Amino acid sequence: MTTRILPAVADADAARSVTTLLSQLPDTEPAAPVPDSTQLVDTLARLAADSLDELPEVVLVHERIGPAPALELIREVALRFPAVGVVLITADASPVLFSAAMDSGARGLVTLPLGYEELASRVQAAAQWSVGVRRHLGAGADVLTGPGGTVVTVSGAKGGVGTTVTAVQLALAARASGRTVALVDLDLQGGDIASYLDVQFRRSVADLAAVDDISPRVLQDAVFTHETGIALLLAPGEGERGEEVADRSARQIVSALRSRHDVVVVDCGTYLNGANAAAVEMADAAVLVTTPDVVAVRAAKRVVRMWDRLQVRKAEETICLVNRYTRATEIQPVLIQKITGTRMAGVVVPAHFKELQGVVDAGRMHELDARSTVKQALWSFAGELGLVAAPDPDADRNGRQSGRASGRQTGKPSGKQLARVARGNDRGSLGLRRRGGGGGR
Repeated sequence: MTTRILPAVADADAARSVTTLLSQLPDTEPAAPVPDSTQLVDTLARLAADSLDELPEVVLVHERIGPAPALELIREVALRFPAVGVVLITADASPVLFSAAMDSGARGLVTLPLGYEELASRVQAAAQWSVGVRRHLGAGADVLTGPGGTVVTVSGAKGGVGTTVTAVQLALAARASGRTVALVDLDLQGGDIASYLDVQFRRSVADLAAVDDISPRVLQDAVFTHETGIALLLAPGEGERGEEVADRSARQIVSALRSRHDVVVVDCGTYLNGANAAAVEMADAAVLVTTPDVVAVRAAKRVVRMWDRLQVRKAEETICLVNRYTRATEIQPVLIQKITGTRMAGVVVPAHFKELQGVVDAGRMHELDARSTVKQALWSFAGELGLVAAPDPDADRNGRQSGRASGRQTGKPSGKQLARVARGNDRGSLGLRRRGGGGGR
């Protein structure tokens, strides 16, 4: 049997050395090395989406891979793709590192400088383990594509653009369609999710920062279950405690939530730190909210460029959502796309703050009327992201046509249909305006 190997090596010289040795191993099919942790996870996710059989048996992770630390990357790969054997390449062969690598999910460790015999032995052992796991689980492909569900981060180009409202409504839409949902507030110094949902809870994300191994019991103690059924992990009430949440903690927290929920929505706020940068990096979809004005669009461009410089997220992998859109808006989504280089959401959110004011002041965002055009737009966007299950196509057979509410792509649930998930009958007409393929009209 041929063993497929995917190396993850950032250094060009080290990559050549690894590739040369792998090409000498019998019955192996080494792939071209990926240069960073983001590309590794994206590559594995793409292969798993096509078919389980496309996943490599072995992944080699070099100790100097970035931007995610090697052990954190191994932990994420082991959690999301448990049938892939991961081997760490490192110059440190100490028992402490060996134990840490095993705890993270590695199946072996190869020391630098690389030797043929040791590399062949570790690759063979990891490949045999991978084949055994796949044979044991049989045809249960869904089990092997990675536990848990979709992670979506929502970040703001600047303060006040509607980041938290967007995150809350995306979570509500997913929950209303029957998904298990976690909503995380990683706006560590100014998180407002608790205020929007009228929640007072003494536990926060900071309480998990010092926990090395987040067990289900520990996670349950830190999470507040809202009346809507959404699991809330709130920002600390004392803003200074936000410094306790490092990138390593954020990765563990998001991974733990992902393994227990169908959808994880993370409010990352507008200020970039290690924690929310880690969340954006590991997310399945990263949303950047902006408003159609010069200041906000310039801020969005700065955020996108900063993410790219820090290897957090590429511009083309970011989805830009335009909030507070009006007919008189001079800056159209197509122009924002050219300026930022991001993908644009297929829907724009209208500037109807009066619809929100009552529920915002009351802290009852979850009670926003289903006829609200803002809610319909955001729930339609949730459908675009794949966070909600499409309703029965027979549901509208005797009802009104979707018309303008339908997404541009067939098969996507419309904003009106999504609103009906929460309310049995929506008597209001849909007022949201979708961005056209041309100039957003």
